[in-house]
Amino acid sequence: MSLSRLPLSYCTNVHPGRTVAEVVEGLDRFSRPIKAKYGSELATGLWLASSVVREFGTSVDILRRFADGLKSRGLTCYTLNAFPYGDFHDTRVKENVYLPDWADSNRLEYTRACARCLAEFLPEGGEGSISTVPLGFKLFDRPENFMDRCLDQLIQLARQLDQLYSETGKMIRLAIEPEPFCILETTAETLQFFTRLRQRASDERALEVVRTHLGVCYDVCHQAIEFEDVAASIRSLASADIRINKVHITCALQIDFPSQNNASRAALARFVEPRYLHQTLALTDSGKILKHRDLDQNFIASPPAEFRDAPVWRVHFHMPVDAETVGPLKTTRHELKVALATIPELNYPPHLEVETYTWPLLPQESAPNIVEGVARELLATSKLLSKE
Repeated sequence: MSLSRLPLSYCTNVHPGRTVAEVVEGLDRFSRPIKAKYGSELATGLWLASSVVREFGTSVDILRRFADGLKSRGLTCYTLNAFPYGDFHDTRVKENVYLPDWADSNRLEYTRACARCLAEFLPEGGEGSISTVPLGFKLFDRPENFMDRCLDQLIQLARQLDQLYSETGKMIRLAIEPEPFCILETTAETLQFFTRLRQRASDERALEVVRTHLGVCYDVCHQAIEFEDVAASIRSLASADIRINKVHITCALQIDFPSQNNASRAALARFVEPRYLHQTLALTDSGKILKHRDLDQNFIASPPAEFRDAPVWRVHFHMPVDAETVGPLKTTRHELKVALATIPELNYPPHLEVETYTWPLLPQESAPNIVEGVARELLATSKLLSKE
């Protein structure tokens, strides 16, 4: 199977979109110039905040005008990012990005509303995907029935997506996105969850719709941060018949031999910022994985001894996907290359999306403007894909 022949997508969560008008402004200020610099067809992987989805819900005309506006700008949309529910550009997002979780009815209603929006954007007979939070954040308190509630709501969504397909002919699939420190973070946890989900669905006579409509978003940097073998990870999901509905083309930060590398530690300190969560993991000589909740100055200056002496750290900070290095720091681009070389082994083509949302937060010496940076990422990704 070849890679997707759909236009390459970039995720619009890199620029603000709290209202429909602000989303439209983003298309004109960023998406159209990016398309012009990229020089090829471009899809927008729209992030539609809950406030935007509610606004769309007030009038079918607003939604249809927006869909027409995409076409008139020469843009398409086949995938949505419904992971961030609220304001992803607030001064402090951090762990709040995982709320509401999949035990909360607000998450179900929001995702269903996103699906109805996407159905309007897709062409006749088109297929779409929606990425979402990996159930919730591990370090939050949860009720005893949390997992049962998540399972029930996901099965309910699968049935609703199947009904939407019957009504519109538009096939839309959910893509649950594993991430460090979340309920689903490793491939092993994801495999176990889907076994449990499918057993529950079988008991409720919903196995077929769950298999059809529920899968994963494979964010390459997330699994690289976990120090997983990304090729083996992708193949294990395929072996379990868990569909990868979407691939986030992403790279993380990497620092080698931090105890011996003062220049790299100093460079890493410039990436500490207050908006997003930057989970930091280390791999020791013995193969043990260490975890630190969020990158901070004290941790960089005085890490615990076992962390300090580990030969490599990886940090959840989405880096430009065309960069092998950033100053004295490395990125996980090698793992991205491996992932993109493995994806064509699947017997279907997942949606492909570049998702570097941190451009406004990169240290100045690392950050061209968003239009130039994203266009450069798309061109570099196209070159990688053309080799497959």
